[in-house]
Amino acid sequence: MERNDLQEISLEEFEKIDLRIGKIISVEEIPNASKLYKLQVDLGSEKRQLVAGIKEFYSKEELIGKQIIVVANLKPAKIKGIESQGMLLAVKTKEGYTLVTTDKEAELSARVE
Repeated sequence: MERNDLQEISLEEFEKIDLRIGKIISVEEIPNASKLYKLQVDLGSEKRQLVAGIKEFYSKEELIGKQIIVVANLKPAKIKGIESQGMLLAVKTKEGYTLVTTDKEAELSARVE
């Protein structure tokens, strides 16, 4: 990707995005949603519910206990009638999606800087 293909934002705009460390504590299937999981994520100071389209790339067991990066200040959205209170970060690869995680254990709710 060339630099001129990117839509640049200012540092002030980027600083508005609140990225936090969370830990997946439960995973549920969503009826009639072949690609979605309902996740409960511990952000340290609170627990959040996220809806994520990663079902075809991860089993429920693989996700439990995994630390992830969460966009914590995203406005809640209804997905298949379920409120999603944030978004996890993932990277699209040739094989599908892979989660953005930490390489070492980090404190829950720590801000990604």
